[in-house]
Amino acid sequence: MTVITRFAPSPTGRLHVGNIRAALHNWLWARRHGGRFLLRIDDTDAERSTEAFVDAIRADLAWLGLTPDDETRQSARFGLYEDKFAALKAAGRVYTAYETAQELDLKRKIQLGRGLPPVYDRAALALNDAERAAFEAEGRQPHWRFRLDHDAPIVWHDLIRGDQRFDPRTLSDPVIRRADGSWLYMLPSAIDDAEMGITHVVRGEDHVSNTATQLQMFAALGAAPPVFAHEALLVGNEGKLSKRLGSLGVDAFREAGYEPAALLALLARIGTSQPVEPVTDAAALAEDFSFDHFGRAPARFDEAELAQLNARIVHMLDYAEVADRLPAAMGADGWAAIRPNVATVAEAADWWRVVEGPVVLPSFESNECDYLVEAALAAKKVDWAGNPWSELTALLKEQTGRKGKTLFLPLRRALTGRDHGPDMAALLPLIGAERAVERLLEAAG
Repeated sequence: MTVITRFAPSPTGRLHVGNIRAALHNWLWARRHGGRFLLRIDDTDAERSTEAFVDAIRADLAWLGLTPDDETRQSARFGLYEDKFAALKAAGRVYTAYETAQELDLKRKIQLGRGLPPVYDRAALALNDAERAAFEAEGRQPHWRFRLDHDAPIVWHDLIRGDQRFDPRTLSDPVIRRADGSWLYMLPSAIDDAEMGITHVVRGEDHVSNTATQLQMFAALGAAPPVFAHEALLVGNEGKLSKRLGSLGVDAFREAGYEPAALLALLARIGTSQPVEPVTDAAALAEDFSFDHFGRAPARFDEAELAQLNARIVHMLDYAEVADRLPAAMGADGWAAIRPNVATVAEAADWWRVVEGPVVLPSFESNECDYLVEAALAAKKVDWAGNPWSELTALLKEQTGRKGKTLFLPLRRALTGRDHGPDMAALLPLIGAERAVERLLEAAG
C-alpha cells in the first residue's frame, strides 16, 4: 500500500502555526514511507475564499520546503459531489430540514437547560409532504443533513489516541449542504479522501467527533476510510489555547527572521517523547517520525524555545546556504567570524556595519586614551597578513604590562564600539589595518 496523506487548508486566511504543524506531520508520515503528500485547497466557501490566500498557501509551503506531490481544488470537483449526493439521497442517507438558525439555537438552549446534550432532535424526519410544502410556501429553502445510523456504535483505532468509541445517538446529524446549495466541510472532505485514495489523515483532536461522523459517511459511500491520527492541540505557556497561536503565521515567522528549518524542527517534536534538536534537514526528521512518540498532553509552543533553536541552527549554516541574504561585500570569512554571535541571519548585517564602519565610539578616560594611541602605533607594526590580533595584543602586553580585561576591552571598544561581540582574532582582519588605526586614534581623541 502506498501511503498517501493530504493537507487540506481553506483559502480564507494565512496559514497559522497549527496549520503548519498539521501539514508537516502529514508530510513527514508520507516521506517516511516513501509515499505521496497532496495539497487539497478546500475552497467550497466561495464567499470567503480568495486567490490571494491560495497563492499565499503555496508560497508558505514552498518556504517551509513542504512541497506537495500534487494539488487539487474542491471547487473543481462539484460534479463529483453532486453524483455522490444523489446516490446518498437515493439510499435515504440525506434528508431535508427547514429549521432556521434561530430555531435551532432555541432548541439547543432548551436541551442544555434540561441538562441534555444539544443533539439535533431529527424533527425534520417527521415532516410530511404538506408540512414541507407549507415551509416552502413561506419562502423557506431546505438545508440537507446526513442521517447517521443509530444501530451500532462507531469504533476505530486512532494512531495516537488508541481505540475510540462513539454512540451515534450522542451526535447530531450533520448539516452537509446549505439552503443555497453550497457545501459544508464534512461530506466533500469524505468524498475527496475516498476518491483521492488518502490512506492516513493527521489532524487535531478537535476533529475527533467529526471523524466519528465521517466514518459513517465513508461506509455510506461504500469506501474504505483512511487511518486517523488525532494529535493534541498546541497551547501557549499560560496553559490555555493562546489567541496568539492563531495569529502566528508563516509570514510572521519569516519577517521575524526565523529559519524554516527551526520551525520544522520544533513543530516535528513538541508534544512527543523525542527531544527538540537543531535538525536542518527535514528528511532526517522523517526517518524516525512515528505516532508512537506522541503523547495525549497538549503540545506547548514556546516562541522563546523557537528563538533559541533558531540561533543554534543559524550557527550550523554554511556560507553558501546564506550568501544571498548577507551584505554584498560579506564573504565566507566574514560569515564565519560573525555567525556565532547572531540569532538570525538578518543580524549579520548589523555586525557587518561594525566591520565597514562608521562605528559610534564610546568615551574613554585619559589613561585609556594614552593606551589607545600606543595601540595605534603598535597596529602599524604588526603583520596584517598573519594574525594581527594576536601580534597586537602580545606587543601591547609587553610594552604596557597590561593583561586580561584591561588589555583587551579598550581595544574591542575602540575598534567595534561595543563591549561584546565576535572573536576579535577573526574580526580584526576584516576591519583591516587602515580602519583599525583610524578608529584607535579617533577613540584616543
